[in-house]
Amino acid sequence: MTTTKAGAPTGADPLVARMRPFGTTIFAEMSALAVRTGAVNLGQGFPDSDGPPEMLAAAAEALRAGHNQYPPGPGVPVLRAAVAAHQRRFWGLEYDPNGEIVVTAGATEAVAAAILALCEPGDEVVCFEPYYDSYAASIALAGAVRRPVTLRPGPDGRYAFDPDALRAAFGPRTRVVLLNSPHNPTGKVFTADELRLVAELCQEHDAYAVTDEVYEHLVFAGAGHAPLATLPGMRERTLRISSAGKTFSCTGWKVGWASGPAALVSALLRVKQFLTFVNAAPLQPAVAVALALPDDYYTDLLTGMRQRRDQLVDGLTEAGFDVLVPEGTYFVTADVTPLGGTDGVEFCRALPERCGVVAVPTQVFYDDPEAGRRLVRFAFCKRPEVLTEAVTRLHALRPR
Repeated sequence: MTTTKAGAPTGADPLVARMRPFGTTIFAEMSALAVRTGAVNLGQGFPDSDGPPEMLAAAAEALRAGHNQYPPGPGVPVLRAAVAAHQRRFWGLEYDPNGEIVVTAGATEAVAAAILALCEPGDEVVCFEPYYDSYAASIALAGAVRRPVTLRPGPDGRYAFDPDALRAAFGPRTRVVLLNSPHNPTGKVFTADELRLVAELCQEHDAYAVTDEVYEHLVFAGAGHAPLATLPGMRERTLRISSAGKTFSCTGWKVGWASGPAALVSALLRVKQFLTFVNAAPLQPAVAVALALPDDYYTDLLTGMRQRRDQLVDGLTEAGFDVLVPEGTYFVTADVTPLGGTDGVEFCRALPERCGVVAVPTQVFYDDPEAGRRLVRFAFCKRPEVLTEAVTRLHALRPR
């Protein structure tokens, strides 16, 4: 950027130009609409009940015990040890808590810091669209280039991608593959064959993988979650990201982590220290308590969320939507075409006035908005009675 003698900018800053397309997020817009209209908010993905009492009690005790100053840059040792134990327990992955794990301000910061650490301007990032909106912003901040591969619903109702399209997205400038499984917003869980192809292409093109696995404990079918880092040759080139928010119903705490080989974690930490520096000192020991909860907690979480998924899927189907049943996460996408909808953004902006419910249009998560033009996303991480009320209201949309 050039300046006048008085210091005022006179030219276009490339960073400002890169970020100009990113305005208010769709989540903020739709949540504000829910507040203004009194609608049931099934748009933004946050639970409406608190997490495990053991975790909440541990947080209160940490506050009283004086854990209120800066924690260590990589995170408090007890949480890093708990993350390492959790990954060994559930996924058979071994990470050294002293050098291979860093605590972050949620998964969003971890993804941003990973992209900024690994990418130079002009590098390419392969990702799957629709994608969580912060991915595009993080790639733009790094001056990197998105190479999206589109997930499309098939005849069986499952989202899938064209393997040839994925191969074509890789090239000499490919630096990172950004993979979210279980996937937001589609609810897709990548299959073993799909993960193997991603792993093969990463190794063939000497690319890193950044994996967002915040819904790792919310897989409703098949063999469950499979981290990409468990595949041969992938641990040494993968930054694996997760957080407490989804698993323990504490999205406002913003406690996440990244795990990987020491060199990659060190690179991420060098960026993170200039983003938030550190975060959530009294909450980190509480998350350590939550990670060590017995298997019953995780089983009950999955069972309860599956029941809520089925409740909302049935209700949306009865209301006239063409529903795509999710395999994971706590979101369901639906096609509005049977209800006369032709544009998801218009449909969602009108929905609160029509029936008092808020959803999110998924077309805003695509580089190719036509691929998701008629799809909308609903969150089912709400109390059953809230879902019942939402479904009752949505039935007003049924053609007469």
